[in-house]
Amino acid sequence: MERTYDITIGAMFVALMAIGANITAVAPFLSVLGVPLTLQTFVAILAGLILGSRRGVFAMFVYMVIGLIGVPIFAGFKGGMGTFIDPTFGFILSFMGIAFVAGKIAENRREFPMYVTASFAGLAVNYVIGVTWMYAALSLWVGEGAGISYTTAWASMIPFLVKDGALAFVAAVAATRLEGSFLKNTRLRQKQASSL
Repeated sequence: MERTYDITIGAMFVALMAIGANITAVAPFLSVLGVPLTLQTFVAILAGLILGSRRGVFAMFVYMVIGLIGVPIFAGFKGGMGTFIDPTFGFILSFMGIAFVAGKIAENRREFPMYVTASFAGLAVNYVIGVTWMYAALSLWVGEGAGISYTTAWASMIPFLVKDGALAFVAAVAATRLEGSFLKNTRLRQKQASSL
């Protein structure tokens, strides 16, 4: 029964990731320079804040594996092992790190200031891994960005960073409200409290 519960709430976040990755399918105006804006970082942060570090990482791992085996749940309805060499795959890889870091910090104290700290720490993990992977991919195996500097790679991400920064704050607000109105009395929180 306990495992079924974990699988169910984890599956909910896998589904939210798939929807967040392809939000432009229903809102095509959400793109910058032809690159679709997604809600994946937002959902990964929420996974850590709500599910905790262990369950959050597991949900993000399942999302990544499902996409890698070919189910088109990554941004732009992509999937398959070929996405591993894509310049943006580092962001997908970072989702586990986001959930772990945000979850670990939030587990210490489930209050708004801690949720804000956790959200922005998760966001930092997202961009450090994602931008570093993108820079390596463009410089080493894709070839399109040969000669670009690491600083240029970071500068190209500013519009996305602004969007994700705002959504990280929204995630902290949402998690705080969910905690106060609903989550504190759930079986999930009882299980997490007993494991501390």
